[in-house]
Amino acid sequence: MIDIMANAALAADANPNDQATQDALQAHFQPHVAVDEIEQVFHLKRAQPLLQVFTALFHGGFEGVAVRLLVLRELASDTASSTFSRADINTRLAYLLPESLETVLMRLRTNQLLAWDAQQAVYRVTPMARNVLSAIDSLLNLNQNEDEAEMGFLLSQVAGAQAVGGVTVEQLQHLLGRLVDLTEEFRDAIASGSEFRLRASQEKWHMACDWVEKGSEILRAITSDANADAATHRAAQAIGRAQSALLNMQGMFSRALNQIERQRVHLGQSGLSTTDIKRWLLAHEDLAQLAEDAIDQPVVPLFITPAEMIDVAETELLSERAGNTAPGGLPSGQDAPTTVNDTPAMQRELDDWLARLSDFAAPASFPNGADGAPRAKPVHESLLPASFAVASYRASMLPLLGDQSEASLQGATGNLARLPISFEPTDDMVQLPDPEVAAMSIASLSLNLDLNLDKGTQDE
Repeated sequence: MIDIMANAALAADANPNDQATQDALQAHFQPHVAVDEIEQVFHLKRAQPLLQVFTALFHGGFEGVAVRLLVLRELASDTASSTFSRADINTRLAYLLPESLETVLMRLRTNQLLAWDAQQAVYRVTPMARNVLSAIDSLLNLNQNEDEAEMGFLLSQVAGAQAVGGVTVEQLQHLLGRLVDLTEEFRDAIASGSEFRLRASQEKWHMACDWVEKGSEILRAITSDANADAATHRAAQAIGRAQSALLNMQGMFSRALNQIERQRVHLGQSGLSTTDIKRWLLAHEDLAQLAEDAIDQPVVPLFITPAEMIDVAETELLSERAGNTAPGGLPSGQDAPTTVNDTPAMQRELDDWLARLSDFAAPASFPNGADGAPRAKPVHESLLPASFAVASYRASMLPLLGDQSEASLQGATGNLARLPISFEPTDDMVQLPDPEVAAMSIASLSLNLDLNLDKGTQDE
């Protein structure tokens, strides 16, 4: 037990900075949680040298960060030689103050971004520094290309890792998270109903679809890789589903924009719409300048209470009523004109037609037929002679003959339906020597004495 404690004490004395870092990190966690039990903390502590490099570069204000990156990028961009003497550095970075340059070189050398060879008295850019600069340059170049979807860097990392066979689940999850964020952003834009936000999101959606198309081949390579583990396959499949959801939003954008187009308000016959006015207003940086010389200064506010509003409204209402009143009062009364309610011409024609059919229905009007054959006559003999209009009207009334539902009613049409006559039309035509009607469908009227519609009506 004493040996174990002694060894622990020696280890603590050997690494005092590690122990202090461990204690400082533990201070951020709950007392019952051990730092080493968290997986992400383990990965971060394992990458501590690399993270310290980023800390050395980006610690402090923007001015100091810019100078450090400037010096490191200037030295790394020189491929003519792998070593730099202090004289070479002073010549190459002569635009910097010697004190500032010395401070930056000391900081880069202390954090393993520059290696100092004491025997040859030269500096070298370390491989870690080149990796860091490569990642930073990739991110800066993609931002300069106006990658509004912000997927280019993530996809380039996945593509590069896949090319060397080292793609990780974390890289795929970063890409998946960005796809989910874009989908939610586009859905919010569609739900907002704002035309300008919809069009901006649609342009961003088109750019995202370009990256999706480029990333589909990478995902197919990952899913078809037999050496990839199950977690990598699941992450790639989740990215595929997220890409499908993103691509299916084209119909949602189209429907939302069509709905806005149908509801667009146009200003009279000018051809301008509210969208044109809003776009014109957005083109002005200072909208307050549009009001110059447009309104008087100072503006005098006019206050009015509900009581005064009621008085004014009542006065306006009474004055309008008084103006509409005739100056001479009510007009004098007049007798209504006397009119004679003559029987309509159509009603007279129906009565004449009914009387004619009643005479026509007499048994004497029909010739004697053969044994058992009904007595019938051509229909044009009952319709003519008459004008074309009268003959057409009479022909339109023929289907009422023998109609039981019509025979149960009162009036002229009911009397017509109760006549003992059957109407039998055909599809053929017959030429007639009549000045008004040239041809007529072949039809016949037959006398049916067994038809007793009058008795049925009386029984009802």
